Amino acid sequence: MKEWFSQLNQREQLSLVLLGSVLLLYLLYMLVLSPLDSRRDQLIAQNVAVAESQSRVDAMVSQLLVLRQSGAKAGAKRNLTSVINQSTSRLQLPVIRLQPNSRGEIQVRIENGSFDDVLKWLNEMEYTESLLVREVSVTPAASAGRVNITVRIAEAG
Repeated sequence: MKEWFSQLNQREQLSLVLLGSVLLLYLLYMLVLSPLDSRRDQLIAQNVAVAESQSRVDAMVSQLLVLRQSGAKAGAKRNLTSVINQSTSRLQLPVIRLQPNSRGEIQVRIENGSFDDVLKWLNEMEYTESLLVREVSVTPAASAGRVNITVRIAEAG
């Protein structure tokens, strides 16, 4: 190879060296720098998406804290037993037992209630009334679509 290169005239040698250098630079760019550049762009896009997600989560946390604080203030002024009685009466859920305990929680026993109405009631207790459903035990009743449920409910906060 050296002999062949030395047999070429100086102009051809210079052309080959320049062509080889350009080819080497092109391969370096295509095999190293271009993939790194693409990966950097992907990471930038990922970081932007994570930052947007984090700002949405931060906003939701702030909103949740405000709602909890306002719910706790409103909850201190109301009678938990009457809230439960009104909501179960409205949904026609048969309450068998309503038993307060020393921790401020109330245990509610509903027998032969409609499953859909029970779910509506639990949703209402947590999201509309801002109460905390601590424990739920659900068993099927004798007829289809009916359930027996025992729930412990407390003030949130």
